[in-house]
Amino acid sequence: MPELHGTVADAVRGNWVDRHAPPATRPYLRLARADRPIGTWLLLIPCWWGIALAAAADAPRLSDLWWALACTAGAFLMRGAGCTWNDITDRDFDGSVARTRSRPIPSGQVTVKQALAFMVAQIALSALLLLTFNGAAIVIGIVALVPVAIYPFAKRFTWWPQAFLGIAFNWGALLGWVAHTGSLSPAPVLLYLAGLIWTLFYDTIYAHQDKEDDALIGVKSTARLFGTDTVKWLSGFLVAVVALMTAAVLAALLPAGAPPLVLALALCAPWGMGWHMLWLLRQLDIDNGDTCLRLFRATRDTGLIAALFLAVAAIV
Repeated sequence: MPELHGTVADAVRGNWVDRHAPPATRPYLRLARADRPIGTWLLLIPCWWGIALAAAADAPRLSDLWWALACTAGAFLMRGAGCTWNDITDRDFDGSVARTRSRPIPSGQVTVKQALAFMVAQIALSALLLLTFNGAAIVIGIVALVPVAIYPFAKRFTWWPQAFLGIAFNWGALLGWVAHTGSLSPAPVLLYLAGLIWTLFYDTIYAHQDKEDDALIGVKSTARLFGTDTVKWLSGFLVAVVALMTAAVLAALLPAGAPPLVLALALCAPWGMGWHMLWLLRQLDIDNGDTCLRLFRATRDTGLIAALFLAVAAIV
């Protein structure tokens, strides 16, 4: 168990924040989850999906590199801001859960006022990046703040807080597409829905770590809702993700008259993603917290498989 002012319980041992960051910055970097980068990846990957699928349907542009880089920086900043907001609103709950009581606010490393100031700074920097996008993308980026603000409260009133996380975390699929094309269409919406269901898959696995503590303090989650039927639900989510992403690819590329090779490569994205999800599902033990955390972290690779195939389809 980490010491009061030391590393956070579920951070990777020996992470760069604990080893190399200046001591004064460590509490804030921990607040932004810089010591646990998986969340940044899961926020970023749908952005890359949207950019790559739009480029495959049209043609890659040099500006796509900037959108990808800006989304990378923005994902880091907005994930940090979202986690800061989450920790501010959940500070009483976090102090009652073994895995989260070592976080900066409940452990006393950062005050609520300091956390609020840090959150505002991260949002301000994100806004500067967003202003480099086109008008439609800026609007989408601003609207994304609504589900981010609501998410921390979802577990108080619904058994489906993971759905609210999915609504917030996959907005980048819409943003990435609109950054390239300037407008929305059915394809990015289908891609967004695929990402939302994917979030239900991986965050249910994540939530199984805390189900006993959550039951004691009255916090709701799909892990508690599904219980011993979790594998059945996750299997259904797997099928839905593959189906929705396949539909997104077809909706984007068929009207554009994409060559067969481009279409085949893009369709490998949902296929490869589905097989990786199945591989994770076969290892799942919902009563083993360490296994749940390991599989949750491995979902980064699930999303990157899809991103890779879409990117290759865009550049061939």
